[in-house]
Amino acid sequence: MSDSVLAAVHHGIATLTLNRPNVHNAFDDALIADLAQALAHCERDTAVRAVVLTGAGASFSAGADLNWMRGMAAASEEENRADSLRLAELMRTLNFLSKPTIARVNGSAYGGGIGLVACCDLAIGVDGAKFSLSEVKLGLVPAVISPYVVAAIGARQARRLFVSGEVFDSATAARIGLLHDSVPADALDGAVERALHFLGKGGPLAQAEAKQLALRTAGMTRESAERVDAGNAALIARLRVSAEGQHGLTAFLDKRAPDWAKE
Repeated sequence: MSDSVLAAVHHGIATLTLNRPNVHNAFDDALIADLAQALAHCERDTAVRAVVLTGAGASFSAGADLNWMRGMAAASEEENRADSLRLAELMRTLNFLSKPTIARVNGSAYGGGIGLVACCDLAIGVDGAKFSLSEVKLGLVPAVISPYVVAAIGARQARRLFVSGEVFDSATAARIGLLHDSVPADALDGAVERALHFLGKGGPLAQAEAKQLALRTAGMTRESAERVDAGNAALIARLRVSAEGQHGLTAFLDKRAPDWAKE
């Protein structure tokens, strides 16, 4: 792995830290590959009982990296589809990991960063963190992360946040179910430790089965998720190369408002 994801295991707890603080832990190809590799290692390692996912610096994750987005704008529809499938595989791996997962949301999360939070079994964030599913402002949609976000917050809240792209705070994130708890920054580690304390009392096989039971009862299996991911990857690829998507991406990268944005 590169150093875009730091991995440490202590007393059976694997802590995976998104480590691009200079760009607010934004996704690029290396981070996606590194996080997928780290999760696969956690899956195989019988000494790992639980996984904590967090970010370095002041943010959890700002979503897509600017250079990555620039590459998306210039890529073909097929290249965009393949790119989206890699991100979809990462989200699916995290969502269905057999070990309990905790999102330690140390700061703001946007776009794909919200997807990571939604894929974790428990999500604890700091007061004051900001969140946004802002893709429509670029002429795009949060396609790849949508199954997990909808599962976390419900279709009614998702409809609002998907179409508005508005920024919301940690209190709202907790109220709608994206976070289980929002706590002061100095209480974050204590809240995570408390969650790990209770997780440590469960049998690992039972916890793995309990997690799959909840997902299966809600209608989500690895197989169904893979089928949905394929369709969503095709959707976002089509939108990225559309006239609106190209205009929105270009305007964003040029730091100007797209033509459809109203004052």
